[in-house]
Amino acid sequence: MEAFQLCVALGPVAVYLLLLGAVNLSRRPLLVSGVRDAAALALAISGMALVGPIELFVPFEAASQYGALVWVLLAALYAMGVALWLLVLRPRLVIYNVSVDFLRPILAEVVSRLDADARWAGDSLAIPELGVQLCMDGSGLLRGVSLVSAGGRQEPAGWRRLESALGAALAREEVGRNQRALALIGVGLVCVAAMLLAIWHDPQAAARSLLDIGHWFLRLLRSQ
Repeated sequence: MEAFQLCVALGPVAVYLLLLGAVNLSRRPLLVSGVRDAAALALAISGMALVGPIELFVPFEAASQYGALVWVLLAALYAMGVALWLLVLRPRLVIYNVSVDFLRPILAEVVSRLDADARWAGDSLAIPELGVQLCMDGSGLLRGVSLVSAGGRQEPAGWRRLESALGAALAREEVGRNQRALALIGVGLVCVAAMLLAIWHDPQAAARSLLDIGHWFLRLLRSQ
């Protein structure tokens, strides 16, 4: 694999792992919607998808005729596939840096203010006023919790109200640092080291790839 391809494949993964490690080393919980969490993951693996499975379907005749434009079209195809996936995702909230036991009393207090008729059943929760039914799913490895929709009927507006109220409550909380996040940062740094080593081993090939992309963009701008 050429240096440029390796950078395309590992660059987004390295950024994702380093950011995820920094989040887990923080002393504050972080709440994100399921769509944002899934979009970040899709962006992280986008480089691997482009130089891996998607490259297998590159039409070589079109590539020889249109050059880098083919890769732009393939990237757009990947983006549209991700967008479709995000649109059909079930409602979900992801809270980093907390455990189920830590989150449960905070969530119970927030829900009691939103709907006095909310009902718990184990790790499941129904909030009739918001039209929300969810289940708590904990991840011990990264110390995170997902609030996953349960049941067919869900109100998007109710999920947004829950996200806003729970985010405000978590902003006042402080947690201990998750030392397991150092493993994520370590893997991210290994990816960065692999990219730098590949560039150092063949800097001319990496420079040629960048120049080719630059020339293609210049031609594209001049054709407009």
